[in-house]
Amino acid sequence: MWPQIAISLCLLLVSPVPVTHGFYLPGVAPCDFHTGETLQVKVNKLYSTKTQLPYDYYFLDYCKPTKIINHAENLGEVLRGDRIENSVYAFKMREEQLCNVACRVKLNNTSADNFKEKIDDDYRVNMILDNLPVAVQQQRKEGDRWKIHYERGFRVGFKAKYTGSNSEKYFIYNHLSFKVLYHKDLEAELARIVGFEVTPYSVNHKYKNWDDENPQLITCNRRTKTYIQLSAGPQELDAGKEVVFTYDVSFEPSDVKWASRWDTYLLMNDNQIHWFSIINSLTIVLFLSGMVAMIMTRTVYRDIAYYNQLETRDEVQEETGWKLIYGDVFRPPFNSSLLCVNVGIGTQVFGMALVTLIFALLGFLSPSNRGGLMTAMVLLWVFMGLFSGYSSVRLYKMLKGRDWKKIALRTAFVFPAIVFSIFFVLNALIWGEKSSGAVPFGTMFALVTLWFGISVPLVFMGSFVAFKRPTLEDPVKTNKIPRPIPDQPWYMNPVFTILSGGIFPFGAVFIELFFILTSVWLNQFYYIFGFLFLVFIILLITCAELAIVLCYFQLCNEDYYWWWRAYLTAGSSAIYLFLYSTFYFFTKLEITKLVSGILYFGYMFIVSYAFFVLTGTIGFYACLWFVWKIYSSVKID
Repeated sequence: MWPQIAISLCLLLVSPVPVTHGFYLPGVAPCDFHTGETLQVKVNKLYSTKTQLPYDYYFLDYCKPTKIINHAENLGEVLRGDRIENSVYAFKMREEQLCNVACRVKLNNTSADNFKEKIDDDYRVNMILDNLPVAVQQQRKEGDRWKIHYERGFRVGFKAKYTGSNSEKYFIYNHLSFKVLYHKDLEAELARIVGFEVTPYSVNHKYKNWDDENPQLITCNRRTKTYIQLSAGPQELDAGKEVVFTYDVSFEPSDVKWASRWDTYLLMNDNQIHWFSIINSLTIVLFLSGMVAMIMTRTVYRDIAYYNQLETRDEVQEETGWKLIYGDVFRPPFNSSLLCVNVGIGTQVFGMALVTLIFALLGFLSPSNRGGLMTAMVLLWVFMGLFSGYSSVRLYKMLKGRDWKKIALRTAFVFPAIVFSIFFVLNALIWGEKSSGAVPFGTMFALVTLWFGISVPLVFMGSFVAFKRPTLEDPVKTNKIPRPIPDQPWYMNPVFTILSGGIFPFGAVFIELFFILTSVWLNQFYYIFGFLFLVFIILLITCAELAIVLCYFQLCNEDYYWWWRAYLTAGSSAIYLFLYSTFYFFTKLEITKLVSGILYFGYMFIVSYAFFVLTGTIGFYACLWFVWKIYSSVKID
């Protein structure tokens, strides 16, 4: 099995675009439909990139079924604000329908104001058929050619002016023209749905006498095969007005196979930019690799050979360099317990990120598995607590610490407590806006149960295993009296080296970061996990090499306070990530509401904090290995 997985990983990594041709999500089987079989359309949340606050579909006064049924949702769907429910829209497979009347609604002041508010905020309606989100076909000019692209969901309505009027009016899209694409089985009368499109219209429907059992409209009629008459004018939104909701459905055969039906949503035209991102990152890595290679081959090995040839201690004292601080280089740093906790947290984030990306590469976290990515990240974070506890206590014991239970407790609570506190405040703000994005109490309780019931015990289990293992002995003995540190040149100032060091890791990922932010905050799909995995590996190498280079320069200046600086040098890239997210907020987003802005910066702070502990931990472990390696290679009397 493992050779096949390795081959799949290699193929995915070298692919410039998502490998969606022939894509098959494990655990999700295609559905075959007979002619005339009922197709039930489900509705999802209303979403706007201007507010970032999702709402339940039935928050607006749309047509409601007799009984609203919430369909099964996983943890990730709830955290994303998805609320999937049944609807009044039903089709018959491969049977075209014309002017089906869904319902008639008389708007009151509240419902009219809700519609108008959602139109102002550019909300879009999301529907689902056979796990495919509805899409609106659009044409976009690229160069001299027009290209077709698809937008998820359709707008609630629009604002416009009547001819000769200066005041804007609100109009609702009350007629939906659906088109279902299907791929027919050549050997049987079965077909699979491979596309779900909609064209919305605003039509001021007319009728003579309303019959609830069999409504007949003048503006369109399925009996007389009268198509919608746009000459009737659009449907205006105002209190007291009646709105008749109607829909058509047509079926069209397609050559697209079921395994490739998500290509429409996942197709991205920015492959050259992604490759530029990879080349940019590799340039940084090659530069740092050259620096590390020069240090290791020409400098360190030469220094080790030279130091090992010195015969007397007096000769050593006359020299300068990193060997002179051998008696202090492994002296425990200030606030070593906090360092151990941060290293443990960083190990947990690293494990979660790595395994999540591997699962994504194998296709388990496809967008068709709605909420799967978020669910996987939460569960992996919980189970990676075992490695978090082990790494923090292992380092703590190496630094001569004894109260391992205190370290385990802080490791289990510091990061989750900060994240949960911010999340709780943000969730309260969402509740105040009556948004479906607010996580219900039951889900909050489930998250707390995962934290206290699984994550915390696993942290203590890993900590106990680490405490029972033999202590790592330093390659050199630490002097009782600290050696004075000479005056440092200006370029070795801690603040300067830490802030300048974070530029390189951020520079390796900032282009890909743009696409990730766009997918998260502009409601687009992100599925270039091959590129993302390469960028992740490059980030790890950049953090490690950068930390080693700056650590070597620090040791050569006889400054042995390298522990925290190694962590902060790579971790400071999180500062630039947060600054870039601020730049992105003001240049790419159209968020105007205060609550939406607080949500954005709150979530980006959590992301930046996770990025800080991840990159800092990688830089620290690289420096620890480097320092251990060079000081175990010299002869110390």
